[in-house]
Amino acid sequence: MKNVRFVFDDINDPAVCAALDAVPRDRFIPTRMKNRAGENRPLPIGCGQTISQPYIVAYMSQILQLQPHHRVLEIGTGSGYQAAILAKLVHAVYSVEIIPQLAEAARALLAELGYTKVRVRQGNGWAGWPEEAPFDRIIVTAAAPSIPQSLLDQLAPGGRMVIPVGLPEAVQSLMLAERTGEGDVTTERLLSVRFVPMTGEHNSGEAPGEG
Repeated sequence: MKNVRFVFDDINDPAVCAALDAVPRDRFIPTRMKNRAGENRPLPIGCGQTISQPYIVAYMSQILQLQPHHRVLEIGTGSGYQAAILAKLVHAVYSVEIIPQLAEAARALLAELGYTKVRVRQGNGWAGWPEEAPFDRIIVTAAAPSIPQSLLDQLAPGGRMVIPVGLPEAVQSLMLAERTGEGDVTTERLLSVRFVPMTGEHNSGEAPGEG
């Protein structure tokens, strides 16, 4: 199947556009859904999870202002599509998926397709990947009730994190958190979104959802 080309008026980062063109979305969705790979909408991938719509994948990638030398932490591997996009843009991707079946399938598919810059771990996304921290960028592809302090602690000075914040089955806010060179954190609300909820064990030491 020829890869579908997605074009969005406000996605103008040439590297992000090239990555979106290069990664075959149909490889990251179930066989029965492949004829819908060109739709700009989320699609089910099993285990109650979805692959994000291409616009949101592109938007979140662009807002991170990714550079080739960056190391990126992704929370919520899913099918591996967002990780594959990131792998086209940065030095290394560390992706955490809580559902064992999805983690194993994504790891195998990414290896098969040659995305050697991606490491996939099955585990609790709330914990991040502390032994590989700090990260230049963090992207979270599931909604948390507030921004986890545990992830902010793994963000390098000058780093950016994009994360949907809000309750399940409700409109959520896509948030941008930035750590200054002095270590302070600022947050900005970007747009309204709907993501599946972030699951797993977490503590109450969370950062505010908006600021």
